[in-house]
Amino acid sequence: MKHIQCKMFGHDYEITRHVTHYVKEYTCKTCRKELTTNGNGTLTELTPKFKEINDVLERIHKKKHRIRLKGRPVNPELLVFSH
Repeated sequence: MKHIQCKMFGHDYEITRHVTHYVKEYTCKTCRKELTTNGNGTLTELTPKFKEINDVLERIHKKKHRIRLKGRPVNPELLVFSH
C-alpha cells in the first residue's frame, strides 16, 4: 500500500544524513527508498558502493574541517576583521 502512494503522488524525501556540504542522503518517508547525490549532483539510488563512498567522503570532510579549525592561531590580543 505504501508503494501505491509513492507511485500516485511521488516520493516524500527527507534528508537523513549530511555527508558533506553538497552530498546528502535522502529517505522517502512512506516507502523507505534511499537515495544520495552523485558526482553530477543528481539523485541516485543508495547502493552499498555509494554508501561506502559516502562514508569515505564524510571521513575526509570531517578530518579536513578539523585540521582547518586547529590551524587557526587564537590570539586574544589581536583584532580579526573578516569580509
